[in-house]
Amino acid sequence: MRVAELQSSRVAEEQSRRNEPPLQLRNSATLQLAFIGGIYSNYHALVATLDDIARRGVDATYFLGDLGAFGPHPDRVPALLRERGIAGIQGNYEESLSSDASDCHCGYTDPRDNHYAQISYDYTFANTSDDHKRWMGTLPREIRFIAGDRKFLLVHGSPRKINEFLWRSTSPEPFLDKLLRDHDADVIVCTHTGLHWHRALDRNRHVINAGVIGRPANDGHTNVWYTLVRVSNDHVEVEFVPVAYDHHALADEMRRERLPDEFVETILTGWWTTCLEILPAKERAAGKW
Repeated sequence: MRVAELQSSRVAEEQSRRNEPPLQLRNSATLQLAFIGGIYSNYHALVATLDDIARRGVDATYFLGDLGAFGPHPDRVPALLRERGIAGIQGNYEESLSSDASDCHCGYTDPRDNHYAQISYDYTFANTSDDHKRWMGTLPREIRFIAGDRKFLLVHGSPRKINEFLWRSTSPEPFLDKLLRDHDADVIVCTHTGLHWHRALDRNRHVINAGVIGRPANDGHTNVWYTLVRVSNDHVEVEFVPVAYDHHALADEMRRERLPDEFVETILTGWWTTCLEILPAKERAAGKW
């Protein structure tokens, strides 16, 4: 594990709580930063993602919340993240699980979306240990750091709300510009929507949705995606990295745990079959259903 990752793991939470200046990552001319969006209990994809990150010699790795949901055996993901000392933030799932909430507070509004969200949350809640729930409650809601001379802000949904959906098609540049200005950031990295995208704004500012590794990106492919960001002074380069993993093993485990067939179908086909009603028209049209 590299120096920057060790520092971020130990310092970021306390820095966030005490309102201290952002952690500074300046241990090389060009920094490589990895961001892992919603993991959704997909342990197989997490292992493959961390292996790929290790091969690339990344300087620091962060998870962006929603460790559980959708997949089987939710205790495996937090156990691995804690074992590796990887820094990260709460998503709405961690907020809900750690506070004994009755639902995931995912932000869905349609009954069809909420139906499957409740099945997923009830399973995850019942199969997550009290120790992991307590640990989730200690995670910060955001992490700030400086890389190069760019001020990074890591959030789950948006800087405004943990379960806000920032979609590419409904996030115009004036809105993103205001988010960056209001929250004193040059780069915002988020997740929550399940779909990765990047918008470069003027003055070398960026908004990056890191996507998720918990399920495919509704594109008919079974791989998942994490995000790699390279920073050199004020230059920011964003790469979305596809990750292949043993999705058949995941599907078998989901069936044994009696998770919905609709969830399994998504893993095997790459097309979303649930939580579709929240999608804006353009994102919905890009899928199959």
